[in-house]
Amino acid sequence: MRHEYSNQELLDNVAAEVRICTKCPLWKGRKKAVPGVGSPESQVLFIGEAPGRSEDIEGEPFAGAAGKFLDQLLSEIGFSRKNVFITNVVKCRPPENRDPLPDEVKTCTPYLNRQIIIMQPKFIVTLGNHSTSYIFQKAQLSFQGITLARGETHEITLLGMKIAVFATFHPAAALYNAKYGDQLTADFQQVGKELLKKGIAPV
Repeated sequence: MRHEYSNQELLDNVAAEVRICTKCPLWKGRKKAVPGVGSPESQVLFIGEAPGRSEDIEGEPFAGAAGKFLDQLLSEIGFSRKNVFITNVVKCRPPENRDPLPDEVKTCTPYLNRQIIIMQPKFIVTLGNHSTSYIFQKAQLSFQGITLARGETHEITLLGMKIAVFATFHPAAALYNAKYGDQLTADFQQVGKELLKKGIAPV
Protein backbone atom coordinates (compact mmCIF):
# COMPACT_ATOMS: atom_id res chain seq x y z
CA MET A 1 0.00 0.00 0.00
CA ARG A 2 1.43 3.37 -1.09
CA HIS A 3 2.02 5.85 1.71
CA GLU A 4 0.47 9.26 1.01
CA TYR A 5 2.71 11.95 2.46
CA SER A 6 1.08 15.07 3.91
CA ASN A 7 1.96 18.56 2.70
CA GLN A 8 3.67 19.09 6.06
CA GLU A 9 5.93 16.06 5.59
CA LEU A 10 6.77 17.02 2.01
CA LEU A 11 7.54 20.64 2.96
CA ASP A 12 9.61 19.41 5.91
CA ASN A 13 11.66 17.32 3.47
CA VAL A 14 12.33 20.40 1.31
CA ALA A 15 13.23 22.40 4.45
CA ALA A 16 15.66 19.71 5.61
CA GLU A 17 17.43 19.83 2.23
CA VAL A 18 17.53 23.65 2.26
CA ARG A 19 19.14 23.72 5.72
CA ILE A 20 22.13 21.63 4.59
CA CYS A 21 22.31 22.94 1.01
CA THR A 22 25.74 23.83 -0.40
CA LYS A 23 24.72 24.23 -4.07
CA CYS A 24 25.75 27.90 -4.31
CA PRO A 25 28.34 29.97 -2.40
CA LEU A 26 25.72 31.68 -0.19
CA TRP A 27 25.84 28.75 2.27
CA LYS A 28 29.34 29.81 3.33
CA GLY A 29 28.10 33.03 4.94
CA ARG A 30 24.82 31.90 6.41
CA LYS A 31 23.97 31.31 10.06
CA LYS A 32 20.66 29.64 9.22
CA ALA A 33 18.99 28.86 5.92
CA VAL A 34 15.38 30.07 5.69
CA PRO A 35 13.09 27.49 4.02
CA GLY A 36 9.70 29.05 4.81
CA VAL A 37 7.01 29.20 7.47
CA GLY A 38 3.24 28.93 7.80
CA SER A 39 0.37 26.58 7.12
CA PRO A 40 1.17 23.67 4.76
CA GLU A 41 -2.53 23.53 3.83
CA SER A 42 -2.91 27.21 2.96
CA GLN A 43 -4.13 28.20 -0.49
CA VAL A 44 -2.20 31.49 -0.20
CA LEU A 45 1.56 31.71 -0.75
CA PHE A 46 3.67 34.84 -0.16
CA ILE A 47 7.06 34.97 -1.88
CA GLY A 48 9.75 37.47 -0.88
CA GLU A 49 13.26 38.02 -2.17
CA ALA A 50 15.92 36.63 0.19
CA PRO A 51 16.63 36.49 3.92
CA GLY A 52 18.14 39.54 5.61
CA ARG A 53 20.13 39.80 8.83
CA SER A 54 17.26 39.01 11.24
CA GLU A 55 16.05 36.12 9.08
CA ASP A 56 19.56 34.67 8.91
CA ILE A 57 19.69 34.66 12.72
CA GLU A 58 16.13 33.36 13.30
CA GLY A 59 15.86 30.95 10.36
CA GLU A 60 12.41 32.38 9.55
CA PRO A 61 11.34 34.69 6.70
CA PHE A 62 10.33 38.26 7.51
CA ALA A 63 11.68 38.17 11.07
CA GLY A 64 12.71 41.84 11.34
CA ALA A 65 10.97 45.20 11.02
CA ALA A 66 9.66 44.39 7.53
CA GLY A 67 8.15 41.23 9.02
CA LYS A 68 6.28 43.22 11.69
CA PHE A 69 4.81 45.36 8.93
CA LEU A 70 3.87 42.24 6.94
CA ASP A 71 2.14 40.82 10.04
CA GLN A 72 0.18 44.06 10.39
CA LEU A 73 -0.83 44.01 6.69
CA LEU A 74 -1.98 40.40 7.03
CA SER A 75 -3.98 41.05 10.18
CA GLU A 76 -5.80 43.94 8.46
CA ILE A 77 -7.26 41.43 5.97
CA GLY A 78 -8.04 38.76 8.57
CA PHE A 79 -4.98 36.56 8.04
CA SER A 80 -1.79 35.82 9.98
CA ARG A 81 1.45 34.09 9.11
CA LYS A 82 -0.02 30.94 10.70
CA ASN A 83 -2.65 30.62 7.97
CA VAL A 84 -0.63 31.54 4.89
CA PHE A 85 2.74 30.18 3.78
CA ILE A 86 5.69 32.57 3.45
CA THR A 87 8.95 31.83 1.68
CA ASN A 88 11.63 33.51 -0.46
CA VAL A 89 13.10 33.09 -3.93
CA VAL A 90 16.56 32.58 -2.37
CA LYS A 91 16.78 30.71 0.94
CA CYS A 92 20.14 32.00 2.27
CA ARG A 93 21.17 35.58 3.02
CA PRO A 94 23.23 37.33 0.34
CA PRO A 95 26.25 39.21 1.83
CA GLU A 96 25.39 42.73 3.09
CA ASN A 97 21.77 42.14 1.96
CA ARG A 98 22.74 42.69 -1.69
CA ASP A 99 20.35 41.54 -4.43
CA PRO A 100 20.52 37.81 -5.25
CA LEU A 101 22.65 37.11 -8.33
CA PRO A 102 21.05 35.38 -11.35
CA ASP A 103 23.08 32.21 -10.69
CA GLU A 104 21.92 32.12 -7.07
CA VAL A 105 18.29 32.47 -8.16
CA LYS A 106 18.72 29.74 -10.78
CA THR A 107 20.36 27.37 -8.26
CA CYS A 108 17.89 27.98 -5.43
CA THR A 109 14.49 28.23 -7.14
CA PRO A 110 14.02 24.45 -7.64
CA TYR A 111 13.26 24.46 -3.89
CA LEU A 112 10.62 27.16 -4.38
CA ASN A 113 9.15 25.29 -7.36
CA ARG A 114 8.82 22.15 -5.21
CA GLN A 115 7.10 24.14 -2.46
CA ILE A 116 4.61 25.50 -5.01
CA ILE A 117 3.95 22.03 -6.46
CA ILE A 118 3.42 20.54 -3.00
CA MET A 119 1.05 23.28 -1.85
CA GLN A 120 -0.80 23.89 -5.14
CA PRO A 121 -1.81 27.38 -3.97
CA LYS A 122 -4.74 29.15 -5.58
CA PHE A 123 -3.27 32.59 -4.87
CA ILE A 124 0.33 33.83 -4.82
CA VAL A 125 1.40 37.27 -3.59
CA THR A 126 4.85 38.27 -4.85
CA LEU A 127 6.65 40.82 -2.66
CA GLY A 128 9.12 42.97 -4.58
CA ASN A 129 10.98 42.93 -7.88
CA HIS A 130 12.85 39.64 -7.59
CA SER A 131 9.97 37.35 -6.69
CA THR A 132 7.63 39.04 -9.20
CA SER A 133 10.24 38.83 -11.95
CA TYR A 134 10.83 35.13 -11.26
CA ILE A 135 7.14 34.14 -11.19
CA PHE A 136 6.26 36.26 -14.24
CA GLN A 137 9.18 34.77 -16.16
CA LYS A 138 8.09 31.20 -15.23
CA ALA A 139 4.58 32.04 -16.42
CA GLN A 140 5.96 33.65 -19.61
CA LEU A 141 4.48 37.03 -18.72
CA SER A 142 6.21 40.27 -19.63
CA PHE A 143 7.76 42.02 -16.60
CA GLN A 144 8.81 45.67 -16.70
CA GLY A 145 9.34 46.32 -13.01
CA ILE A 146 7.27 46.07 -9.86
CA THR A 147 5.83 49.60 -10.20
CA LEU A 148 4.00 48.62 -13.40
CA ALA A 149 3.14 45.06 -12.31
CA ARG A 150 1.73 45.83 -8.86
CA GLY A 151 -1.84 46.24 -7.80
CA GLU A 152 -3.65 43.82 -10.08
CA THR A 153 -4.36 40.11 -10.18
CA HIS A 154 -2.90 38.07 -13.04
CA GLU A 155 -4.43 34.67 -13.84
CA ILE A 156 -1.45 32.56 -14.88
CA THR A 157 -0.37 29.00 -15.59
CA LEU A 158 2.59 28.15 -13.38
CA LEU A 159 4.24 24.73 -13.18
CA GLY A 160 1.16 23.25 -14.87
CA MET A 161 -1.31 24.87 -12.43
CA LYS A 162 -3.81 27.71 -12.85
CA ILE A 163 -2.93 30.25 -10.16
CA ALA A 164 -3.86 33.88 -9.47
CA VAL A 165 -0.82 36.08 -8.84
CA PHE A 166 -0.86 39.51 -7.23
CA ALA A 167 2.35 41.58 -7.22
CA THR A 168 3.17 44.30 -4.71
CA PHE A 169 6.19 46.02 -3.16
CA HIS A 170 8.44 44.31 -0.64
CA PRO A 171 7.43 45.41 2.90
CA ALA A 172 11.03 46.57 3.49
CA ALA A 173 10.42 49.36 0.93
CA ALA A 174 7.96 50.95 3.38
CA LEU A 175 10.71 51.27 5.99
CA TYR A 176 12.56 53.70 3.71
CA ASN A 177 9.65 55.53 2.13
CA ALA A 178 6.18 56.08 3.65
CA LYS A 179 4.66 56.30 0.15
CA TYR A 180 5.34 52.57 -0.32
CA GLY A 181 3.64 51.84 3.00
CA ASP A 182 0.44 53.51 1.78
CA GLN A 183 0.60 51.63 -1.52
CA LEU A 184 1.25 48.31 0.24
CA THR A 185 -1.71 48.91 2.55
CA ALA A 186 -3.94 49.62 -0.46
CA ASP A 187 -2.59 46.55 -2.30
CA PHE A 188 -3.25 44.29 0.68
CA GLN A 189 -6.82 45.58 0.91
CA GLN A 190 -7.16 44.56 -2.74
CA VAL A 191 -5.66 41.13 -1.93
CA GLY A 192 -8.27 40.75 0.84
CA LYS A 193 -11.08 41.49 -1.64
CA GLU A 194 -9.63 39.08 -4.23
CA LEU A 195 -9.36 36.27 -1.66
CA LEU A 196 -12.95 36.90 -0.57
CA LYS A 197 -14.09 36.80 -4.20
CA LYS A 198 -12.34 33.46 -4.68
CA GLY A 199 -13.78 32.05 -1.45
CA ILE A 200 -10.34 31.68 0.15
CA ALA A 201 -10.51 31.95 3.93
CA PRO A 202 -7.80 31.58 6.61
CA VAL A 203 -7.06 27.91 7.48
